[in-house]
Amino acid sequence: MSLVLSLDFQYTTSIEKAWAALTDPNRLAQWIMDNDFKPVVGHRFQFRHEPNEYWDGIVDGEVLIVEEPTRLSYSWAAGEERHTVTWTLQDLGDGRVNLHLEQTGFSHVHGLEGARYGWKEWFGKFEQVLEG
Repeated sequence: MSLVLSLDFQYTTSIEKAWAALTDPNRLAQWIMDNDFKPVVGHRFQFRHEPNEYWDGIVDGEVLIVEEPTRLSYSWAAGEERHTVTWTLQDLGDGRVNLHLEQTGFSHVHGLEGARYGWKEWFGKFEQVLEG
């Protein structure tokens, strides 16, 4: 069984600014984690976080899809879990953008709920990156 996390966030911004916050490594570091990300299909990268008793702090990824400025997908591997993260950006007009996150491959509901909590925390910072 594979569980799917699906979240939508709306921001008052341009689709270009939202895309940059998802793909520029310096901006990503401000709201997710330190990284060596590049929006290039096939690029292997890591997100790096302070380790804790449950996790070594490393997420290994590989860029799967880059369709600037509307779609980005990459693998997300932490511990035994192997997921795919896909971002879909939609310009709603009137200076608003919908950001849709779909993360697939969860093997249990605890991981899915943990990810839901983590993304909501990170998205508090995402808005600050857009404004900065």
